[in-house]
Amino acid sequence: MTTPDIEGLDQLERTVLDEDASLATALRLFLLIAGYAHQEELRAWALKQLEGYDVGEEVPRFREVAATLEITLEPSGPGRPGMEDTRQISPYQLPQSVRDRGVGEHAPIRYGVREMEALIAMGWNLELHPPDSAEYLAEVTDELGNGSTVLSLHWRVRLTALRQVLDHIRTRLTLFVAEVRAAMPPGQRNPSPDQIDSAAQQVFDFRVGDGTTINIAAGGSTVTTSVNEPVPTLPQPWWHRSSVIWSAIAATATIAGVIATVAVAK
Repeated sequence: MTTPDIEGLDQLERTVLDEDASLATALRLFLLIAGYAHQEELRAWALKQLEGYDVGEEVPRFREVAATLEITLEPSGPGRPGMEDTRQISPYQLPQSVRDRGVGEHAPIRYGVREMEALIAMGWNLELHPPDSAEYLAEVTDELGNGSTVLSLHWRVRLTALRQVLDHIRTRLTLFVAEVRAAMPPGQRNPSPDQIDSAAQQVFDFRVGDGTTINIAAGGSTVTTSVNEPVPTLPQPWWHRSSVIWSAIAATATIAGVIATVAVAK
């Protein structure tokens, strides 16, 4: 039996091109199309963008954004009761043990798109804490406290960084619609599952060199660089273990004389 063509592309196109429409609405439409096409990788990607990522879970590299590293010190000094002192620091001022955890000037954005839209609407910059930072505040105090206690080690993230994440997602959805349209011959009203699948591979790169499909629900790490993705200049954070694993695999393959390209969804 022939699989019927999939409806909903027209509505997705209108929504994703409407800058006033919530990106969450576009992702839900995209999720339905992925479900009708039995495209599990697209569904996993869309759900993660809608629901966000748990603490400790890897995020795609486009969700790692430039951030200012700050510490907050306990109130101190005559005539300044109750006033905390927050100051910017360099990662290289941190103890080596903290730097080894990958704490630097890039922060993972774990929020779902609806939360990001709400934060942008409120107009507040974000204060995000590295994973388990409370465990090593004593070390940071010894290094940087200068007689005061370090109450917080955190990233200061500007709202422009959240807008960049949302823009990346919207652009991916737009590219997906464009690829599906390009695959449809004149006169075809709705795309087929094969056309959806082809567009998914073109836009999201779900496969490694041998055609094996990668499940991106775990975060979609990659050892390649794609347009619109910020590339950290500091050592990769400790929560990027799978990136290290894939890098090691690629290095081993090179030694063996095998050329492999590893790429997954952004």
